[in-house]
Amino acid sequence: MIPRLTAPAPADALYLDFLAELRLRGFTGETSAAGADRTVLATDNSIYQLLPQAVVFPRHADDLALVAKLAAEPRFRGLKLAPRGGGTGTNGQSLTDGLVVDVSRHMNRILEINVAERWVRVEAGVVKDQLNAALKPYGLFFAPELSTSNRATLGGMINTDASGQGSCLYGKTRDHVLELDTVFLGGVRWHSRPLAEAELEVVQRRDDVVGAAHRLLAAIARDHAALIAEKFPRLNRCLTGYDLAHIRDEAGRFNLNNILCGAEGTLGFIAEAKLNVLPIPRASALVNVRYVSFDAALRDAQRLMALRAASIETVDSKVLNLARQDIVWHGVREFFPDDATPAQGINLVEFLADSDEELERTLAEVVGRLDAEGSANGRLGHTVARGAAVGRVWGMRKKSVGLLGNQKGGARPIPFVEDTAVPPENLADYIAEFRALLDGHGVSYGMFGHVDAGVLHVRPAIDMKNPAEEGLVRQITDGVVALTKKYHGLLWGEHGKGVRSEYAPEFFGPLYPALQEIKAVFDPHNQLNPGKIAAPVGQHLYKIDEVPTRGQHDRVIPIASRAKFDEALHCNGNGACYNYDPDDAMCPSYKGTRERRHSPKGRASLLREWLRQLSLSGVDVVAESERLKARGAFAGFFARWRNTRAGEADFSHEVMEAMQGCLACKSCVGQCPIKVDVPEFRAKFLELYYGRYLRPLKDHFVGSLESLLPLIARAPWLYNAAVTSGAGQALLKKLNLVDSPALSGVNLQKELARRGFQLATPEAIGTLAEADRARAVVVVQDAFTSYFETRLVLDVFELLRALGFVPLLAPFMPNGKPLHVHGFLGRFRRVASANVAMLKTFEAAGLPLVGVDPSMTLTYRAEYAKTLGADAVPTVRLIQEWLAERLDALPKRADIAAQRFALLPHCTEKTNAPAAVADWQKLFAALGLELGVKPAGCCGMAGTYGHEADKRDMSEKIYGLSWAGIVASRGETELLATGYSCRCQTERIDGVALRHPAQALLAALKA
Repeated sequence: MIPRLTAPAPADALYLDFLAELRLRGFTGETSAAGADRTVLATDNSIYQLLPQAVVFPRHADDLALVAKLAAEPRFRGLKLAPRGGGTGTNGQSLTDGLVVDVSRHMNRILEINVAERWVRVEAGVVKDQLNAALKPYGLFFAPELSTSNRATLGGMINTDASGQGSCLYGKTRDHVLELDTVFLGGVRWHSRPLAEAELEVVQRRDDVVGAAHRLLAAIARDHAALIAEKFPRLNRCLTGYDLAHIRDEAGRFNLNNILCGAEGTLGFIAEAKLNVLPIPRASALVNVRYVSFDAALRDAQRLMALRAASIETVDSKVLNLARQDIVWHGVREFFPDDATPAQGINLVEFLADSDEELERTLAEVVGRLDAEGSANGRLGHTVARGAAVGRVWGMRKKSVGLLGNQKGGARPIPFVEDTAVPPENLADYIAEFRALLDGHGVSYGMFGHVDAGVLHVRPAIDMKNPAEEGLVRQITDGVVALTKKYHGLLWGEHGKGVRSEYAPEFFGPLYPALQEIKAVFDPHNQLNPGKIAAPVGQHLYKIDEVPTRGQHDRVIPIASRAKFDEALHCNGNGACYNYDPDDAMCPSYKGTRERRHSPKGRASLLREWLRQLSLSGVDVVAESERLKARGAFAGFFARWRNTRAGEADFSHEVMEAMQGCLACKSCVGQCPIKVDVPEFRAKFLELYYGRYLRPLKDHFVGSLESLLPLIARAPWLYNAAVTSGAGQALLKKLNLVDSPALSGVNLQKELARRGFQLATPEAIGTLAEADRARAVVVVQDAFTSYFETRLVLDVFELLRALGFVPLLAPFMPNGKPLHVHGFLGRFRRVASANVAMLKTFEAAGLPLVGVDPSMTLTYRAEYAKTLGADAVPTVRLIQEWLAERLDALPKRADIAAQRFALLPHCTEKTNAPAAVADWQKLFAALGLELGVKPAGCCGMAGTYGHEADKRDMSEKIYGLSWAGIVASRGETELLATGYSCRCQTERIDGVALRHPAQALLAALKA
């Protein structure tokens, strides 16, 4: 039995007093000092881990002003405060051991869109892709690009002066900021914009922080002009953080925004921004060029830019090979064919035009030149992506950061020298020395980036859990700093300074005191994100090897325990699970709650801390798990009963609260580039948690339902009467269950026999004629379609027969997925073993196996494979996967009326087996039917999640984020759904019965 655990170190009393005073003074947002919230916000996308004392979630600018005003009072001057948006920074910019001010939860409104003048006004927590989705109907977009655009907030982009692909054409975030609303310490709110000289003089006469700051900055620009020109490199990626070179803009106007952009929250809190937006390019294409070496790709970039390319991105072979193992490869493989000599680097060359005709003329010229030059400059070949394919290729490039994190082994590519910038003409020579430096330390690495701007993202692979390797961070960084100096570049080219600010004094030299003065005038007591950018006289900057790291925390966990929970331990904080898009599968619980702990990253963070605490308590989680699997169901009952009745404080309860919110949809498994698998480690957590506490009766009922259904189905009227009666519904509610579906009342085996189909018995298989055996397929049952949606299984058999195949029904055996979801891992292993033993007999007989429901069928290649070993599990295909391999064998029918359908795939299916979704389209097309695929989020049901009483409201909220609108606007196009739970949800909430694709195909064949 695991012990009771204490939460992370309790919050300092000063911070608790601050939270209490905030509430007293009318703060309308939320505040938290809970261990779970603090743990989740202790990491970002960097190697560091700093536990905050507390977190506040302001609802609007008034809340933000109240925080800043109260923090400036004498009794709270010991507080540290740091703003946080998406938390995607790679250098600890938003990490603090003080108070996190998270603007992403509530301050995410788009306030105004002015189409005529091409500007928008937004709150700081608006996500970049959220803004562009709102602008798209007007033909406009916010131009600065970055790989984390679906979760990065505009406040975060402003605070780091973010830029990425396309910056040579569009510039950085600063270039698009028109006006800012900022809250300074003391609660002063200031609306900043470029000022003419007369306006500046008026502002300088103010006797507050605003006046003092304007006087100081004007003096620095005047008195240090020559030194600024000398120190600030003339690069596309000019210095971020107190950008002295642009205190005066190109028109000579004073512009405070150029100081605030890139300041990382060290000067104030960004509340709102007025931003410039641009027309969306009407036509775009990517020319994808492959090379014999990465060096050849770098050196060829300057020649390609001469072809009037809008941008050029470079990816090395390591990233490309990792992409081949990811869901993203399905959509881009055609553009990266295998060469006789494997490509070691690729250039993605973007071309933009105002019309398709103009674009094609440009492409004809470019492709003609590439064809004529052949293998010159190390080129292996090229392809062209147009239309929607451009977005898919960019999607692969955007995933590069996460893909590198999925490299196998303890040493993973990590960010700490990943955004250096040098003049583009120096890049190839610089990278050659960079690679020699890394090779000299014996580390592997991945490289990708903006070759047109001279910025390459380099991530050395280091095992930060190994103390012997941790020192490489200092050695490599110092070496890279010297290299950037040699090649007239910057250490901080794109991703801000953060913890790496320690190199600022050396870089700025005699200008650094000016930065200290700026910090002091805005933040006299060093409260705002201290230790970054600049420190007032007498204060210190962070050092890269003096801030706690995630590796230091994780090395406390024994290697065997890390291996057992491998699905969580490698989360690198890239935050892909914070995707704002309601029509994207990952992550429904985060989208529904907007609470970080209810995300894959949040749950992984909590599990890591939970394992660390168990390790410090001397618990061997591997041994304890095996002990629990072997013991009887009632063993330790009274001890668990006492622990449950005691209502004791336990950090495990905080972890449990986050785990209970997971829908087990498995979108994280497919879409997280690191392959964080929440349902898997959640099941392992539940097993150990319920070794200490009693399980709810609901879990036992749901876990046993598959085994009980054959018995219950003998009297379906009795079960249906029970679950629909008032007394039955009241009893189910006591079990925390609602809306239990009714049994179909159809005996599947008898009805199939009546229709001439056979059960897959050794006798039936043995008597199959040779021709029938060649066309035979065994349909593996799942409890939900066989007993609750029997008509669908009957239609699947009829469809297979109509297509010329001989379907046989596998005898029913429990699949075990509900057991796994609820953490009954010992029982799951036994059920899976028995099921596999039966299915192996069909495989041995040479018969293919197919399943109907995606969630249940994909269990064989995921949970079964992990539990029993991949080699021990027979291959069970989704029905469309099997049919798509036999398109040539399908009957040719010219009499099928043309029809259009739209598919809503199950989350598990589209994220873990994306090719299977395309297989449905192939099938429909082969029969002369059109099938589109609707972008959609989660339906909110996900197995039994939507049937749990305490989750019903959230289930319906999640449905409303995406599915409700799609169902309401379906028009004449019939919607189809592959998931049993999805079809249940649409009928339950909207009263709309959706057909399975197999049913639509059967109806078309019969019509």
